Amino acid sequence: MNPTGELEALLGLFPDGEPLVNHAAHVPAGGLPPAYKMLLAHDQHMTVTMEAFHGSPVTVDVEAEKYDDAGRYCRRITLACEQTARVVQFGVVRFDFSYVTDAVREEIVGGRTPLGRVLIRHNVLRHIDLGAILSIECGPGLASRFGCNVGTGTHGRLATIFCDGKPAVDLLEIAAPVPTNA
Repeated sequence: MNPTGELEALLGLFPDGEPLVNHAAHVPAGGLPPAYKMLLAHDQHMTVTMEAFHGSPVTVDVEAEKYDDAGRYCRRITLACEQTARVVQFGVVRFDFSYVTDAVREEIVGGRTPLGRVLIRHNVLRHIDLGAILSIECGPGLASRFGCNVGTGTHGRLATIFCDGKPAVDLLEIAAPVPTNA
């Protein structure tokens, strides 16, 4: 995987009026600050990880969705803490539904439940392959979602979810900036 190319491809699925990312670079997971290492350098669902880290269930907001030329379902989302409504993650998902049941597809397209929770609830045999960790400088689009200044640093990851051994989901997941003392 070329991390820069994959980042551009996923962000390019939903062109935004304002740049989401000013700058991004591939970085080794071992060099991450501890909070970001906990949030990103693992093979678990981000839904579960974000809930544990923030001590709150998360809700999903589907900002945009479409099917691409290959028939894959794509969506741009944010996850927010249920208790505070603070956005804790931005993401882009590209999902090949041919590897899941109609019930899973319908619940995902319904847009009311975070992807990880849907896959867990339906007991979809899954494996998450961490592709790359990214150091990210927030552009105006991310800064407005996260409530931070343009240029604020954060981290994200590119990953693939394998459902029943097949590469079904490509993910871009960017954590909201975390205070350095977290």
